[in-house]
Formats: sequence, structure tokens, C-alpha cells
Amino acid sequence: VYTRSAEMTLGYEAARRRVAAFIGVREDELVFTRGATEAINLVAYSWPQKGRVLLSALEHHSNIVPWQLAGWQVDVCPLTADGRIDLDAAEAMLTPEHAMVAFAHVSNVLGSMLDVPRAAALAHRVGAKLLLDGCQAVPRLPVDVAALDCDLYAFSAHKLYGPTGIGALWARPEHLAAMPPW
Repeated sequence: VYTRSAEMTLGYEAARRRVAAFIGVREDELVFTRGATEAINLVAYSWPQKGRVLLSALEHHSNIVPWQLAGWQVDVCPLTADGRIDLDAAEAMLTPEHAMVAFAHVSNVLGSMLDVPRAAALAHRVGAKLLLDGCQAVPRLPVDVAALDCDLYAFSAHKLYGPTGIGALWARPEHLAAMPPW
């Protein structure tokens, strides 16, 4: 029994190293979940300072409902005429009351890509953190979360042609340390 358990642990940690390397992070910054929805729920329910969250009109339900059910005040940023998140509107909407900005890195419906550096700068300017739903980005783009300057990044394996029921949340170490187990 113990040999099997040790082998499974080695396999699990090897998978963690591989997934972490895939998005350019350290393995101790990566949490396995049952999918991106659970990763977003993990943040919505265990983030230490609940407050306002800014979402966009193109978010998948898995990046809307968790915030609502966890008791966050949800503000919705409109889209531009060409189907992108309107970051000019986001800039006007963001206040220091926003603890979080949660946007899709790439839209699951329109395929539009977020200007992540600008979104990060806007969020950080008011003290908010930026969570990216990376489900549609990771199978199509090289993703290096450090270069993106986001604070949290969620994605699922099945969008990468992997098994269902597996996902990941990357977060800066200080954010993981501040989030109680959920």
C-alpha cells in the first residue's frame, strides 16, 4: 500500500511540475482543482477581502456565478463594437472598492483576446488583483503568467485535450498564503 502511495505521489508531483512549466511558473504556485470553475470558486470563496469584482459582458458563466454566489458585488464592463472587453470603460468603472478584476484571457464565444498588460495595469492602479480565465488561451497561445502581470490564472485540462475533471489555479505565492483552505 505504501509503495503504491509513494508512486502516486511522485506521479502527481511530476504532473504538477509539467503543468507549472507549461505556463512558466514554479510548481509551488500551482493548485490542482477539478476544473477552471472550481479554481474560480476557490478564489471567490476564499479571497480574504471580498468586495467588488469587475467582470465583462463576455464572461463564461463559470466566471460569473461563483462571484455572485460567494457574495461579491458584481460590476459588468461592456464590450467594444468589435467584441473586445472595453478597457476604456473598465478604467472609468474601477474604484478602490474593487478587490478583483476577473476577465477571460480569450473569449470562448468570440475568440477576442484581452489586452492583458493594460487590464493588469488598470486593476493594479486601484489596488485590485487580476484573475484571468485562461481556458481558451492555454490551448492556443504560449502562456507565461509572469510576463502577463496577472495575479491569478485559471484553466482546465479538457480544453487542452486532456481528461475532464482536472484544472489548475496559478496564484502569486503571497495570494495563496493569504487564502484559507476551502
